Amino acid sequence: MAVVALAALSLQGCAVVNGSGDDPNTLRVMMGADTTYPKERKQWQQDVAAEFKRTTGANVQWETYASAQEELTAIQTSVISGQGPDVYAIGSTFTPTAYATGAFVEMGKKEWKAVGGKDQFDPASFGISGPSTSKQIGIPFASRPFVMAVNKELLAQAGIDSMPTTWDELTEDAKATTTGDHHGMAIAYADGFDPWKFIWGMAQNAGNTIVSKSGRAEIDTPAVQNAYRTYFDWVTKDGVVDKAAIGWNNAQALAQFTEGKAAFFPMTTTTAINSFTGTPVDGKYEFALLPTVPPGATERPSNGIEAASILSGDNWVVADYGTKQDLSFDFIKQLSTPKAQLEYYKLFGNLPTNAEAAGQLAAANPQLKPIIDAGKLSKPTAFTGAWSDIQLALVDVVVQSIPQLKGGEVTDDQLRKRLRDAQEDAQSTLNRQKNGGL
Repeated sequence: MAVVALAALSLQGCAVVNGSGDDPNTLRVMMGADTTYPKERKQWQQDVAAEFKRTTGANVQWETYASAQEELTAIQTSVISGQGPDVYAIGSTFTPTAYATGAFVEMGKKEWKAVGGKDQFDPASFGISGPSTSKQIGIPFASRPFVMAVNKELLAQAGIDSMPTTWDELTEDAKATTTGDHHGMAIAYADGFDPWKFIWGMAQNAGNTIVSKSGRAEIDTPAVQNAYRTYFDWVTKDGVVDKAAIGWNNAQALAQFTEGKAAFFPMTTTTAINSFTGTPVDGKYEFALLPTVPPGATERPSNGIEAASILSGDNWVVADYGTKQDLSFDFIKQLSTPKAQLEYYKLFGNLPTNAEAAGQLAAANPQLKPIIDAGKLSKPTAFTGAWSDIQLALVDVVVQSIPQLKGGEVTDDQLRKRLRDAQEDAQSTLNRQKNGGL
């Protein structure tokens, strides 16, 4: 469906500019649904809207997406119709897709001034705002470097006194901490966002960037196959993940860790901190960098990439198909101040992109050092409009494998076929991009 929609977008281009098609005094804002802190999100949205009403006289109409597929579809539908939200908070990895449509405001001096100035943001947060420093549509909103949460008590009981630095070491430490109803790792195989990040990270560590500099997909490769093999074996062959996790989303994996029933919770962010408060792991956990040595190796190969995390977070993008850009920039300015950014961190755990707020937070919270280090070692995904489809293709390999995971084994033949299909789909989308499809 994503490929068909992208093809339609390629054919229709960005000629339809009828505007958002609704009340000119109501700003439509779309962002991802928060299944971890739904009550807090609702209250935050009400407070933000009330402040916006007080300062501008305009209303805010909130809209949400619940998965990467919905995120992609919302962007495509709006661009094709020329109607939709005025402002999007999109995952940073989706920014290249938004940029490729040509339907979002490119930030110049006037636009940066309207949101309070470009220099208020941490320079590292611009890593995937556009294809170059002079061509950017993404306005940094939140930073989420990925790390592991570790149950120090369970590791001590297993005699583990140092953090794993290779993916194989993580597997062995997970085996050592799996006993009874306690598992080595909390993983969410059915989550709509998480699975591809494991595969991307392991592949990067092996020197595979998923999309080469020449624009060729690199999915049907030994490095990617080894990554999926490792990820699948955790719940089948190695037995370090609860079999129920085959049907879990991130919130359910988080719950297992907070209950003290898992030693490692990989691929988490500061957003989990609030969930740890007052739980069995409160005071017993710490954060650690994800491994950066690929499966099957004791050291990173010469072409391997020390990618501790994807460059992750949210960017605001402003639609240019309507007439509410001024209101849009007022809205983003309101949420870019140190006070607003620190409040957002307090509620949801997302690190600030405002440099002043980030500095205050780092000085006051030593436990955040591994996360800040992960931010420094983060690498961007390929900046191509095809990336959203590629990301979905990587997740789809897991989705298609769920029945076999439940049955206890994903065979090499099954995996190779799915990787070949993903390779063909990804390359087809990249070819359209190369030929001016967007």
